[in-house]
Amino acid sequence: MAVVTVDFDGTLYQGNSFKVMFQIGKKRFTMKEWGVLFVGLIKSLGLGLVKGKNAFKHQFFKAFAKTFKGKTSTELDVFFQDLVNIGKKDVHQDLLLQIQKHQENGDTVIMVSGALHPFLEAFTKELQLDVHVISTELLFDQDSLCTGEIGVIINGEEKVTKVQQWVEQEKSLSDQPMEIWAYADSESDIPLLNYVNYPIVVNPDHEMKVIADRNKWPIFAS
Repeated sequence: MAVVTVDFDGTLYQGNSFKVMFQIGKKRFTMKEWGVLFVGLIKSLGLGLVKGKNAFKHQFFKAFAKTFKGKTSTELDVFFQDLVNIGKKDVHQDLLLQIQKHQENGDTVIMVSGALHPFLEAFTKELQLDVHVISTELLFDQDSLCTGEIGVIINGEEKVTKVQQWVEQEKSLSDQPMEIWAYADSESDIPLLNYVNYPIVVNPDHEMKVIADRNKWPIFAS
């Protein structure tokens, strides 16, 4: 049995999630929501100067989530479907075919990403992919309204932890040996690529290509 993990941003999705979110924001955000985002951007820039690019991205991601405060799941479904409608043209079609081949072989596919869970649920549904999704959760209160907060961002070592938990749970239900694959594109995915049996680097930039060559990781390019 093979478990195949697939990253989203930069891997299956070749576009820029933040850019698409801004496009939808231009159509849907109120002045109050733009204010929330602007304050978050200032905080993100400050944190980025101190702790680096990843800290900036994570803080800005949290700021964007705050614009969803008070919204229902139905309202958010409309927002995320708009994202899908724009972003689906940037799907890595060759990798999509590869995922479908894995499924035809009986492999279990898991989308593992820091992107928001409802966005990935909508995206995979649009692509007609029946996959498990492990991603960053949006939090809701007792009235089923979004709090504007998110759970743990599924990135770096957290991806390894979540995949390990999933694998251990599946092992308790089956005595079949598991081989684990990973399709990913960036340096933040290195912990996961090191963890799996079959690491595959997708469309790497120059720095990631050097790392892939050093580790003798195969490259999947379009």
